[in-house]
Amino acid sequence: MKVKKFAWILPVAAGILWGSVGVFVRTLSDYGMNSFTVVESRVSMAVLLLLIGIGIYDRKQLKVRPKDLWLFILTGTLGMLGLNITYNEAINHLPLSLAAVLLSLSPVFVLMLAAVFFKEKITARKTGCALLAILGCTLASGVLESLTGMEISGTGLVLGVASGLFYALYSIFTKAAMRRGYSGLTITFYCMAVVGICLLPFSDWGQIASFYAEAPVGNTFYSILHALCGSVLPYALYTVAIQFMDAGKVSILAAGEPVAAMAFGMLFFLEIPTPVEFVGMALTVAAIILLGMPEKKRKEKKILSSIEMDRG
Repeated sequence: MKVKKFAWILPVAAGILWGSVGVFVRTLSDYGMNSFTVVESRVSMAVLLLLIGIGIYDRKQLKVRPKDLWLFILTGTLGMLGLNITYNEAINHLPLSLAAVLLSLSPVFVLMLAAVFFKEKITARKTGCALLAILGCTLASGVLESLTGMEISGTGLVLGVASGLFYALYSIFTKAAMRRGYSGLTITFYCMAVVGICLLPFSDWGQIASFYAEAPVGNTFYSILHALCGSVLPYALYTVAIQFMDAGKVSILAAGEPVAAMAFGMLFFLEIPTPVEFVGMALTVAAIILLGMPEKKRKEKKILSSIEMDRG
């Protein structure tokens, strides 16, 4: 199947898009929005865009069986919401680079959980690529150079590791929903709706309203772009990829987010990486390429037939 052959591109693209989130977050944070309000502004717009898109494309995608609602609630709360809250809080206790590295541990959790719940094989190739990607993310983040003489918060470390675990749980719950026959659009829409509802009481809607009022056309376009790049497209691409590939492999292929964030930092904020960070970028990209390469098929039938001919 052609789609399956090129499915590895989907999580890679998702990782790149997630890496762009920092550009939007910096702008909205400078405007005065707290982390909850930033996430709510993105998710609420994403839910609206998905609702319009699904309504035009196929309204049947909005149908879910009542007995499966718990799965969407868990995916939205323990997956998306858990990831956003723990990661945002980790950033408040740790350097951004270290928080990003701890988040990049998610492929390890995915490999272990997928092996337990879905019997996915933990191959040497997956393990090696996961370790190479984590090493690359660590170097690319610059964390090794910035931690000299710095006190590390135990709370921050716990929150950072938890963000990686919640990221992994999103992959596992999504896989379970896929096995129940739900599409990537359906899963993404309802999970984001759950996140949006949960964040309602913690968000400053006055700030969101004033942001739109300040420049109705420009800021509305900015919010749409934020929702598309930070939520709609990456989550949809990541979720669809799980339909065609092992969850562990998908999580590793999407692990280039810190590298993408570094690239966006260079492009928009003229943040020039150090040589070590460039090496980290190369290692991460190498891990993604190696994992994305097709497996060499063993031509067992031909070998057997040749043996048969030799015997004859």
